[in-house]
Amino acid sequence: MTGHQRVRDDEGSAVRLLALSDGVFAIAMTLLALDITLPSGLDPARFEQALGDVMPNVWAYALSFVVIAAFWRGHHQIFRYARAVDGTVTKLGLLSLGLIAMMPFPTTLLAEYGDLSRSVAVYSGAVAAMGATQLALMVAMWKRPWLGSAALPDPVARNDVADLASTVLVFAVAVPLAFISPTGAKLWWAVLIPVKFVTGRRGKRLRAAAA
Repeated sequence: MTGHQRVRDDEGSAVRLLALSDGVFAIAMTLLALDITLPSGLDPARFEQALGDVMPNVWAYALSFVVIAAFWRGHHQIFRYARAVDGTVTKLGLLSLGLIAMMPFPTTLLAEYGDLSRSVAVYSGAVAAMGATQLALMVAMWKRPWLGSAALPDPVARNDVADLASTVLVFAVAVPLAFISPTGAKLWWAVLIPVKFVTGRRGKRLRAAAA
């Protein structure tokens, strides 16, 4: 027992949760590529057409791979100093992994029906839900320093929260925006590029100062 709360042995360790997480992230990334196929035995004309038809799947795969990779990186940062997990952290972790495992479905919708409002809204909502769950997980670990071997410095934690909250906000706003303009909603996602650049550089600087 440390200063605040007892961690029960049967609630597992951070190592076990991270091992499960790595497996789920890897499987989700692999499943993204299953829709990228071409029929065999095509003549040159049909091959060119089929190649053009599959390109939306390739772009959707690339986008979702980057999204899942970013969440995987963030997940490891959350548990960087963790030595144990409690019931709340375990539940939030499993919910986060469940949403990650579902990501191939909205990716397929975006690839096949990317010009439809509902498809863009579902994809945006899926990413926003993943971000919100990981944000809750991040705050839970931040507010439970007794679960880690070292406390996460408050400036670093606040920057990480702001970084993840920006993802949730941008994709949440894209949900209603998709019903006005699916293309506009997809362009709106690009707002995250400069935001992530700023928060990423600030995070590196804060971590270096804390070290």
